[in-house]
Amino acid sequence: MRRLVSELYVRDNCHPFKATVLVWVQLPMWIFISVALRNFSTGQAHSEAGVSVQEQLAAGGVLWFPDLTSVDSTWILPVSVGVVNLLIVEMFALQKFGMSRFQVYVTNFVRAISVLMIPVAATVPSSLVLYWLCSSLMGLSQNLLLRSPRFRQLCRIPPSKSESETPYKDLFEAFRAKFLSRK
Repeated sequence: MRRLVSELYVRDNCHPFKATVLVWVQLPMWIFISVALRNFSTGQAHSEAGVSVQEQLAAGGVLWFPDLTSVDSTWILPVSVGVVNLLIVEMFALQKFGMSRFQVYVTNFVRAISVLMIPVAATVPSSLVLYWLCSSLMGLSQNLLLRSPRFRQLCRIPPSKSESETPYKDLFEAFRAKFLSRK
């Protein structure tokens, strides 16, 4: 059996470790950038140019958060981070039918983490929350783009058995059926 599984890995080029490489690269990168931004925002990083990074961040905000070193008192950024992360989780949950008990637990755990990110994001500097929001928006955009049959064809990504010709319509219908329909 082990030999057959190994042959399948080679034939289909789908070793399970390849799916985890992203986690082993992206998660540490996210943590290191978050810690660096926190250090910049709190003045723990120093610049040789005479003007500290903290002073530059304090004067570099836009819109409703003019000071990137302070928390977002309007909670717009923290709530946006939570909503975008929940959208990503729900996109995956909507495409899965008949999830195992473990998958349901993991999905609910990630939903809870997404909601708990809101008060956490409300207590850290806006520069950090802005990074988290941009990172989450890029993840959401990537997930939406990779659903497009035209984009998948352009990138020569082979079609899967579960691929739909109308993925966005299907996603919207599943969302509407789960959250908006009256039972």
